[in-house]
Amino acid sequence: MKVNVVYRLAILAASVAAFWAFVAQQAVAEEAPKVVRIAVVAYNLAGKTSYMGVDAVNNEGGLEQSLAKKGIKLEWVPASHSGVGPIINEAFANGTIDFAAYGDLPPIILNAAKPVVQLVAPWGSNGNSYLVVPANSTAKSILDLKGKRIALHRGRPWEATFASLAASQGLTLKDFKIVNVNPQVGAAALASGTVDGFFSLNDAYNLQDKGVGRIIWSTKTSLTDQKLRGGIWATNDFVNKYPEITQLVVNAYVKTSYWASQEANRDKYIKDYLSQVQPESVVRRDYESDAVPWKDRWSPVYDGVLTAHYQRLAAYAKSSGLIRNDVSVQQLLNPRFVNQALKDLGIEHYWVARSAPPPVNVAQARN
Repeated sequence: MKVNVVYRLAILAASVAAFWAFVAQQAVAEEAPKVVRIAVVAYNLAGKTSYMGVDAVNNEGGLEQSLAKKGIKLEWVPASHSGVGPIINEAFANGTIDFAAYGDLPPIILNAAKPVVQLVAPWGSNGNSYLVVPANSTAKSILDLKGKRIALHRGRPWEATFASLAASQGLTLKDFKIVNVNPQVGAAALASGTVDGFFSLNDAYNLQDKGVGRIIWSTKTSLTDQKLRGGIWATNDFVNKYPEITQLVVNAYVKTSYWASQEANRDKYIKDYLSQVQPESVVRRDYESDAVPWKDRWSPVYDGVLTAHYQRLAAYAKSSGLIRNDVSVQQLLNPRFVNQALKDLGIEHYWVARSAPPPVNVAQARN
């Protein structure tokens, strides 16, 4: 009788152990999401959608392959170049994406109501902005455009750069008639002569090549802090729930930046990845004769320069009326994953951390 009871207890114990083992297995399985959704800038070219940076991070960083090994599907979510910031901010707010590759000012605007996203992988200071005037304009500097009509898409990363340029000459946004339109409309307005100036990205070279525009200023030789920054942003919820997957994504992007930053890969990067959207001649002119060395343009390091940049932008966003609340830069920037990625890839000392530059006052440039 005692043997029978012991036998039954042993079976019961084994069943209980099997049950909890099954529960534990299910819990482990739920530690990884079934899909990772990343929003990126997208262009519609000849009826086909081209995703900015996707091929590079898959081919050189191995992102899609790394996720597939864990049974995770990678989904690229397109964000039209005409309204990248607002589109991605809305997607983050609705919980329809986990990550996004976009510029520096829109995430600050998003986080003004409450902390939603954090920067998990900066992509360096690799974005230039340009001030273009009609080809027949006599304007030689921003001072000549005081009181004139300027096409500028408010809330986009280059707005703060324009404000910085204006402030450097003792001006504010109030000194111009700002026409708030997206880059495509702004370029058309300049070509038609309905605005006196257009401030945007390297699409300025297209206007110059068509003979309808003339570049009178750019960030190519200006202060490093005036260049656009950005990177890979992730929702706080995803980072907290899936830190291992976040690390995998960051590793892929840091690996891609490391590959792109090497001079031996420069031509391949421009030809195979950047020239899918803009003509190769435009891309090359955007990068050549730049004040920032090619290697440093891709630095994902969190340093004094990066922190000062976001502090300046947060101050500008509030003073210009883009946001009402203060945004904590400390909550925006999370160096944990990049620091680990640099260790995982064995490149901790490849990029050098830099101290904060002298402040550039754009907080006074109000709308």
